[in-house]
Amino acid sequence: MSENRNMFLAILLSIVVLFGWAAISERFFPTPKSNEPVSAAQTADSAAPVATAPTVLRDRAAVIAEGERVAIRTPALSGSINLTGARIDDLLLLRHDETLKKDSAKVRLFSPSGAPGAYFAEFGWTGAKTLPTAATVWKANAPTLTPEQPVTLSWTNADDQTFLIELSVDKDYLFTAKQSIVNRGNAALVARAYGLVARVGTGPDQSTFNAHVGPIGVFGGKTNYDYNYDDIDEAPAREVDFRSKGGWIGFTDKYWLSALVPGNDTTFDANFRSGGDERYQAGVRGEPVAVGPGQSAAVTTRLFAGAKEVDVLDRYQDDLGIVRLGSAIDWGWFEVIAKPIFHLLDWLFEKVGNLGVAIICLTILIRFVLFPIANKQYASMAKMRAVQPKMKALQERYKDDKLKLQQEMMELYKTEKVNPLAGCLPILLQIPIFYALYKTLFLVIDMRHQPFYLWIKDLSAPDPLTPVNLFGLLPFTPPAFIGIGVLPILLGITMWLQQKLNPQPLDEIQQKVFAILPWMFMIIMAPFAAGLQLYWTVNNIISIAQQWVLIKKHPAPAPEPVKAK
Repeated sequence: MSENRNMFLAILLSIVVLFGWAAISERFFPTPKSNEPVSAAQTADSAAPVATAPTVLRDRAAVIAEGERVAIRTPALSGSINLTGARIDDLLLLRHDETLKKDSAKVRLFSPSGAPGAYFAEFGWTGAKTLPTAATVWKANAPTLTPEQPVTLSWTNADDQTFLIELSVDKDYLFTAKQSIVNRGNAALVARAYGLVARVGTGPDQSTFNAHVGPIGVFGGKTNYDYNYDDIDEAPAREVDFRSKGGWIGFTDKYWLSALVPGNDTTFDANFRSGGDERYQAGVRGEPVAVGPGQSAAVTTRLFAGAKEVDVLDRYQDDLGIVRLGSAIDWGWFEVIAKPIFHLLDWLFEKVGNLGVAIICLTILIRFVLFPIANKQYASMAKMRAVQPKMKALQERYKDDKLKLQQEMMELYKTEKVNPLAGCLPILLQIPIFYALYKTLFLVIDMRHQPFYLWIKDLSAPDPLTPVNLFGLLPFTPPAFIGIGVLPILLGITMWLQQKLNPQPLDEIQQKVFAILPWMFMIIMAPFAAGLQLYWTVNNIISIAQQWVLIKKHPAPAPEPVKAK
């Protein structure tokens, strides 16, 4: 077995891990379910009807202009609250653009019912006929909600029972809704506070085996990635129920999240529901509260509605005790490595000001840390190169006796003190690092739309410059599987050069297989993020330089005959 074969086997293993580990781990090591199903009695008073899907959609601006609204103005958000139904249904994310164009619109998260892509959050009470409904028009005590100015919505029924929703928002993406009942009437009232997030459609992103998109929640301290939209459609009664103390529930896209968060010490019921026609809802309900005449009661629920920025999610998790909110980013099995790699890359990015340069610095830093191990690898390769003439002579002598050839090769390794597996360790150590960088560039919004130089405008997207359309001269965009960019081509060339510096396999079939592997990986890596292609290419260049120096220090000896025993 040669160093060359070890290297490519390790790279193949990294691809298997990259593409298949999430599916394998979910199949054989599923996340334990610690939540209790909600009983029939508990689900009888469902939180609220699932969002309707109008047959005729109207212009979003026209829908927003109807009725009274409270404006939302924060450093991170812009939008409004519909006083009909107390819905947060108009929300733009001011830190993030839809595209790379200078005049790009800001990313829209929430949109009102009746407009394209309806998506909103709502708070209310359920359990009695005298409670506010989705058609109730609330009154607001202020025209604008800001981090410095909360807004209170109020409505009073015919029994002189007043319902209040005190809304506040911070400078990032967290709303707090304190729902209160003040009973000035003569009759007692029993009700349950609810919050819901409803959407029509599944959004632009699709769930994959290594990145969950769709229904998500934390119940009993465990993150639940088990359900996709199709699972909710196919569930009995199109509903999946949970009961938990602490946690949250909502919907995640690749970069965006809406999540309802009851109090940390609150026991709540939660569910995902489908109304058909791609109408979905995630809801929470608190415990029933009885409010007698002259009494009041209050329940507080938080709403996260925004971008899945790592530092923001972690701060809410650590400072506010929101259980595993950071797991809204599906880091996967190697989270313990992926998050430190992200923080290191983010720190380098902050220092150098260019993500591509930061990736190059990260590559050099990783190679420096692994240098002692890599040095042993190259020493082993030098020994392999030195004994290769003897191995070829053995192969020629015992070409008709494979068993004898293997025995003689093992004896040669023992005599020359060569370990053919010694070169695998540095490459195996690179696998989780490679996977962590893949997750960082693929999922973390902090890396979205970050340019390098020249034609690379977004390192989280594939290299757009490809010879298939004559590097942009022809007016069409080729499919991803043939749109091989400049960086993947460089990756393939550097892999080929690195392969030429390694000891070659003795077996002719292996030689042919390894000869095409660099070009196979060139095609495989073409649809990946340009940042990942840059990392691999720079890593190859450093390896070539180290191996070239080693070859100069330890040139291969001339072939010498092997004496028969």
